[in-house]
Amino acid sequence: MSRIGNLPIQVPKGVKVDVQGQTVKVTGPKGKLEQSFRSEMAIGIDDGVLVVKRPSDSRQHKAVHGLTRALLNNMVVGVSEGFSKTLEIEGVGYRAAMDGKALVLNVGYSHPIRFEPPADVTFAVEDRSKTVIISGIDKQVVGELAAQIRKTRPPEPYKGKGIRYRGEYVRRKAGKAGKV
Repeated sequence: MSRIGNLPIQVPKGVKVDVQGQTVKVTGPKGKLEQSFRSEMAIGIDDGVLVVKRPSDSRQHKAVHGLTRALLNNMVVGVSEGFSKTLEIEGVGYRAAMDGKALVLNVGYSHPIRFEPPADVTFAVEDRSKTVIISGIDKQVVGELAAQIRKTRPPEPYKGKGIRYRGEYVRRKAGKAGKV
């Protein structure tokens, strides 16, 4: 029995859910999302509650049941509240800046690195150019973009320089034995 898949999704006020076959459109105050799901899953809405049902208890159907419910919940939360990821920049001379809507990173390379935001995603730079906030309505897009930005200069274990998620623990190494 899927514990995640059986949980009903409460649809908040101001959010409209339209189920047409296996395509679900969710519209809210922050924007609009649309996604198609597998044909085996039965998606229904009644009395402001979104419910996902599976046809059998096979292993594959159980896995897709929980996945479908989680994706639907992320769509509802995204259009009502939105998602955000916070990245912290550590290192001397490392900084972020905004150029219009684009994010420009100076992280120790010979050239600045520029990121253009996709649709429905915004960047914000705070804390004296050391914190970058990525926010949007699609959880997958926000997470993927944060991972791409972090990948430009991941934190290194000796000095801790690089780009990391807020709250991420970076395991530090001692370095050479002669250095203290």
